[in-house]
Amino acid sequence: MKKPISRRKFLKGTLGGAAVTVGLPFLEIFLNANGNALASGLPIPKRFGTWFWGLGMNREIFVPKTVGAGFDLPEEMASLAPVRDHINVFSNFDTTTDGRPNICHYTGWVVLRCGTAPSDRSDLAGQSVDVMMAEAIGRGTPFRQIDVNATGDARDTHSFRGRNAYNVPETSPVAFYQRIFGPQFQDPNSPTFTPNPKIMAEKSVLSGVIEQTASLNKALGADDRARLDQYFTGLRDMENQLAYFLEKPEPRPACHAPGAITEEMPLGLDAELIAERHKLMSQILVMALACDQTRVFNMTYSNSFAATVKKGHEKSHHTETHEELVDPELGYQPMVSWYTRRSMEAWSYFVQQLANFPEGDGTLLDNALVYAHSDQSFAKVHSLEGIPMFTAGSAGGRIKTGLHIDGQRSPGTRLPFTLMRVLDLDIDAWGSGANRATNDIADILV
Repeated sequence: MKKPISRRKFLKGTLGGAAVTVGLPFLEIFLNANGNALASGLPIPKRFGTWFWGLGMNREIFVPKTVGAGFDLPEEMASLAPVRDHINVFSNFDTTTDGRPNICHYTGWVVLRCGTAPSDRSDLAGQSVDVMMAEAIGRGTPFRQIDVNATGDARDTHSFRGRNAYNVPETSPVAFYQRIFGPQFQDPNSPTFTPNPKIMAEKSVLSGVIEQTASLNKALGADDRARLDQYFTGLRDMENQLAYFLEKPEPRPACHAPGAITEEMPLGLDAELIAERHKLMSQILVMALACDQTRVFNMTYSNSFAATVKKGHEKSHHTETHEELVDPELGYQPMVSWYTRRSMEAWSYFVQQLANFPEGDGTLLDNALVYAHSDQSFAKVHSLEGIPMFTAGSAGGRIKTGLHIDGQRSPGTRLPFTLMRVLDLDIDAWGSGANRATNDIADILV
């Protein structure tokens, strides 16, 4: 019989002879002469990120009519004209419930993030794709991954390590700036370096308590061991992050800390406010990538129940998807389309920020791979067929861009599966059941 453990139990360690405790959870480095590699000869680091918007699109005015290069931009995607050559559009890829209920505003994005249809609203099968990417390419930076959103609500996240283990996003531009470029930031281009004694102490404390994991696990059941493992994964990530701050970083010529952000933005879901918050968070994130503070990120523009509102209009985006009638002349819901167009303007802005930032002999976007998608296609009926997806960037020349790909009703999971393989994850298949992906989307591969 396992000895019971009190909820008040703490992990204990020592630091300089003093007792310390940690509570348990509730169960451009200089480039080569050609500018296309680091001075060491290694390639410029690759970055992976996701970008999410809620409530899909209107197929009639969203999906291009032409396939391949030079695709047209229907009116709901007209704002993507400046970045068309940097992106790929993926249509007619299906996401299925695999015999389970269609959990509104949940099933679609969960499948596209972890490859398996959930059985209920708390069901998350394994890790989301970004976490898998962070395990592969996110090490060696202060932050293995960064999660941010433009809604200002910490519940709006699409990144997870498993059931009840969501990664909490940054929601405040001020807090996000302080986290990345606050007092602990080590300027990679500074000629001097002095380790921070406070960080040394924090790392020592974590190292001491993490050692107790093995003995503690013996007294726990399987579910609690899984929860504790998730908790200690976070502590280990923190320990590794602190270790990074104790070493002088390699120089990165493109890096410079942006001007300090000290004034909080007002809370609210007005579309104009969300757009401004998204712009500010995007600008900080781009510089964090340029300074190699992280190589993996998630950006949520709006959540799957998007409560975005238009100034002077009483109904939210989500409410309109269900209540607004399809205009018989236009053939779509005009107010819903207004909200979708704002989402695409934000997506275009985000891609442009990466595309306009020089790095080596190209841009930051050239060395990145961004996976963007929604939670459904036609939100009025919670449709999972043809959920819109994009990629941006070429991952250092590994991905073709400027293409519209027709999935011909194949699983939408083929896209994240392909992207993981492009970034060298050693997998032969991904997902389960009808959502299992086993073959790449060859049309985008170089």
